[in-house]
Amino acid sequence: MLMPKRMKYRKPHSAPKNRGNASRGTTVAFGEYGMKALEPHWLSSRQIESARITLSKFIKKKGKLWIRIFPDKAITKHAAGTRMGKGKGAPESWVAVVKPGRVLYEIEGLTLDEAKEAVRQASAKLPIRTKLVTRR
Repeated sequence: MLMPKRMKYRKPHSAPKNRGNASRGTTVAFGEYGMKALEPHWLSSRQIESARITLSKFIKKKGKLWIRIFPDKAITKHAAGTRMGKGKGAPESWVAVVKPGRVLYEIEGLTLDEAKEAVRQASAKLPIRTKLVTRR
């Protein structure tokens, strides 16, 4: 799973807001085709990895894949049945904060039809709507 090697503070103070559109990472920078998010969401490291595996299996050795998001926000939880108080829970998982317009993955070395099918299969693994974008 993806997770930071080290953090300055292991428990985040508050949740970043998912309001508005993404200001960075909105264009295809590395490959020919990109997978763009259309909804705001927190994508877990498991969901990111699942979509990455699906894309890499479809691409095989023909193309190249870039992951443009990284889970750097810790989600904390107390154990079930714990009473109120006693501070903040331990970090349980890691998520990437995704806003609409953010390019999640980029691929190259495929035809347009192959890229459409690859993005369709990978988007089935994610809880948000996505679309295929091409480099201008």
